[in-house]
Amino acid sequence: MASKITPRVERRATYSALTGLFLAIFTGFTMSKSRKGNDVVIKPFDLIQLALATFRLGRLVSYDQVFETYRAPFTRTVQDPSGMGMTVEAKGKGARAAIGDLLCCPICSGTWIAAGLVYGLNLFPRATRTVLAIFSAVGAAELLNAATEALQWTGQLARERAGTERAAKLKADGTRMQDELTDTHAFRVIR
Repeated sequence: MASKITPRVERRATYSALTGLFLAIFTGFTMSKSRKGNDVVIKPFDLIQLALATFRLGRLVSYDQVFETYRAPFTRTVQDPSGMGMTVEAKGKGARAAIGDLLCCPICSGTWIAAGLVYGLNLFPRATRTVLAIFSAVGAAELLNAATEALQWTGQLARERAGTERAAKLKADGTRMQDELTDTHAFRVIR
């Protein structure tokens, strides 16, 4: 009887192949630098740019609509379990699903992206610094936008809670909310 390779085994074999490919590229790069007597030097500012660019590019690959065409053979966009948005998940079985897992995980794809950017800084510094400048600026902007949105949501929630608590207190006191609002408005007008 011929043995049949299950999708799970194929998926794991693909993970192993991808890991092997990553390590082979890494080994080739570091050995090449070592033979030439060059160390891989990453300056502190480079590291900050690498982090921000990797963050942005990882999210671009994993979530952004503009990259959906390239993800489509391996992933699908579905309703988030919370029901509040959409998320990307791997589709298919075996190798297709393993590649989908890599593409829908911003940290997983970000690892490959970070490696490529580090290699690029050493092999093609001018072009890579341009890419770093662009995507680190966008990455920083995305973080600032997320922080601003979180603060706005927190403020909105606090206002809603305060209104609900005030309405409950007025109801418990036996006072009608409309009467107090009218009195408060009249007081402001008179002042």
